[in-house]
Amino acid sequence: MNKTIIASLTGLLISSNAFAASNDDIQTEPVIVKANKFDRKDTEATYASEIHTRKMIEESGASSLYDYLAQHTSVTTLPSFGNKATPSIDMRGYGTSSGYQNIVVSVDGQRLNNIDQSSQLLGAIPLGNIDHIEITKGSGSVIYGDGAMAGSIQIYTKAKTGVTVSASGGNFGAKTGYVAAGISEQYFDLSASASDDSHDGYSKKDTTGKRDTYSSTAQNIKLAIKPSDDLRFNIEGTSSRTDTRYNNSLTRAQFRDDPRQNGGGPYSHQGLDSDMWRIGFEYSITPKLKLTANHIQEDKLSDFISPFPFKANYDYRSNDIALNYQGESISVVGGFQVFDGERLSSANKTTKDNLAAFIQTEYRWDDFTVSAGARRERVKYDYNPAGGTSIDSDDKLNAWDAGINYRINKEASVFANYNQAYQAPDIDRFFTFFGTFNDFIVPAKAKTLNIGFNHVMDRNRLKITLFRSNLKNEIYYDAGTFTNTNIDKSHKYGVELQDQFKITSNLNTSIIYTYTRAIIDKEADGGGAFNGQDLPGVSKHGVVANLGYNFMENTNVNLSHVWRSSSYAANDFANNFSQKQNSYESTNLALNYRYKNLQWFTALNNIFEHKNSIQVRDDAIYPVDFSRTWRIGMKADF
Repeated sequence: MNKTIIASLTGLLISSNAFAASNDDIQTEPVIVKANKFDRKDTEATYASEIHTRKMIEESGASSLYDYLAQHTSVTTLPSFGNKATPSIDMRGYGTSSGYQNIVVSVDGQRLNNIDQSSQLLGAIPLGNIDHIEITKGSGSVIYGDGAMAGSIQIYTKAKTGVTVSASGGNFGAKTGYVAAGISEQYFDLSASASDDSHDGYSKKDTTGKRDTYSSTAQNIKLAIKPSDDLRFNIEGTSSRTDTRYNNSLTRAQFRDDPRQNGGGPYSHQGLDSDMWRIGFEYSITPKLKLTANHIQEDKLSDFISPFPFKANYDYRSNDIALNYQGESISVVGGFQVFDGERLSSANKTTKDNLAAFIQTEYRWDDFTVSAGARRERVKYDYNPAGGTSIDSDDKLNAWDAGINYRINKEASVFANYNQAYQAPDIDRFFTFFGTFNDFIVPAKAKTLNIGFNHVMDRNRLKITLFRSNLKNEIYYDAGTFTNTNIDKSHKYGVELQDQFKITSNLNTSIIYTYTRAIIDKEADGGGAFNGQDLPGVSKHGVVANLGYNFMENTNVNLSHVWRSSSYAANDFANNFSQKQNSYESTNLALNYRYKNLQWFTALNNIFEHKNSIQVRDDAIYPVDFSRTWRIGMKADF
């Protein structure tokens, strides 16, 4: 524990001394956020945010979006039983089992959340395409709606011009490849990219002679047509193919002896294909008034090939239209969003359809910014079993948000935000573990209060947020009865701290610390055994520390350390299992050298080979991120 704290805080201690001794005047760059559809400095926003710029991503040494989220953000990110393409993600204490369903993830405004218990497909987003990442905490339910109880992660891609080619290789047969090209002219922008990411498996061969291999390919093409300065048409297509073999669970003794063991039996094998296209337009009616509209269609195929075959086809269609006015003191955005989702298998056809209207406003005067917004959403379900009786259900749900920001002076500001959010159950929640229909269950609701402080100086950017969430009907899976149900009442609270130092022109450091408590207040289905207990799978403490140094004109080295404290196993709602979830720990080193248009890079992850895992119950441990890995590669820009 002492070593962990020392390793996590070394960058902060070094930077504090150097900062005090430095006389250089280094300006901290302003950061713009737009989660509520208005472009604002993050220090003037009425909500809590965490921003990761393109420069931070490039200097991190991460090779994938999963790696960056896991190693450099406050979001708890783990491979979903070995799958990094659709990982387990959580923030603010919703747990590693269900956290991803309480976060809305979007790419350029397009939601990635699914209608069943499949996590967001992050593996189809090449890290090279990303311009920046905006993480909004405890807010976002007005704009993003269903599922934004913990907040939202907005990923924004960049407009590509020229040509970029990148390739890398590493141990365990790891290979990555990326190529992108783009052109920008007066009347059109055109860009395309292709990526490939794979490894030969970290665990030993299973009983059929196969390893826990992984491969993912993705292609993307974008076309923007600009017939005038006021009008823009957008067309985009994305296709991805992912193939994953999931490693088996181990006993505690097996895991401690060798986490590379296969656990007996064959590895689960899944193929996941996705094809998406989007068409839309942006029209500036006046310099301050803009109309936008988009239609998105996605077709997916999930095929669990072995050892338990199950195939499902997904058909997602969504439409949104919004009118955005941004004036000198008043800004307003309102619109409609429609989503129709269908999953078809040999057993049944089940649908989840969402229809919503929303309005978000903001008013600024002197040193104050005040925001308010509301959303009304209808969620409708249809269950059509093969050869059985069809049934349906619907819910009408409300979200609202109110916030204020006061700028004390040019360096400091305070904000407060109160938000109501909801999560309509995914369609798998209506089934038992054995696939039989259990019942429609009620949506979860949360009310969250955020209070924060921002302080930006020439060399230092500090953010502190305190939060409290009160929940009704938090959704979970009860392993004792093999059913999905609701926690009657629960609450979460905590503190989030972000601090970035620019020590000198070539030395910088940052630290993110989170303290989170998630408590079950009352749950009748547990017979009182769960009351007052901690929600399982939630770490109380989390630390992400970074130290970056440009020791030569074109050379950058980045040392990072991530640590999350131990927690109760995923199914341990009564907090009485004999085994707990171990702490997560990884120390990573990245080195980048650039000469003209060429860049060489290398990265070493989990240097000290900490044995990380996902613990479901006693003697059911899934090894993840447990090996030391390295890679080396080159990128060329033309």
